[in-house]
Amino acid sequence: MVIDFDIDAFLAQPLTARVATNGPTVRPTWYLWEDEAFWILTGPWAKLLDRVRTDPALAITVDVCDPATGLVRQVIARGPAEVLPFDVPRGLRKLSRYLGPDETRWDARFRHYLHDDPADRGTAWLRVRPTSLTATDLSYDV
Repeated sequence: MVIDFDIDAFLAQPLTARVATNGPTVRPTWYLWEDEAFWILTGPWAKLLDRVRTDPALAITVDVCDPATGLVRQVIARGPAEVLPFDVPRGLRKLSRYLGPDETRWDARFRHYLHDDPADRGTAWLRVRPTSLTATDLSYDV
């Protein structure tokens, strides 16, 4: 494990992760970094859930590159994904990071992910506890 910076602070930002499955396919996604795991909201509307059920091995990259400041950081994680039941409190923490605290301002589809019955909608969590994790600071002076 290589860690060049505060990984928890970095992953607490509302950044976009890219998730790679066997195939290969890569897709952007929002995530929550909590309890040393990535939590990704998914369901039958996305191919990701079926891909994970077929082969749970995932790779995840979260990075930033700001040429104006020279800030370049990346987190690369690998590990198996587990499909877990959806819970509203964690969903609220995740979606609030990206959409703000006022649910009334959210697009209706996000409110539905959060409040519709997960059994009817099929909403689930993918939890990835990395078996491999690197956080590399490649920043440079401008």
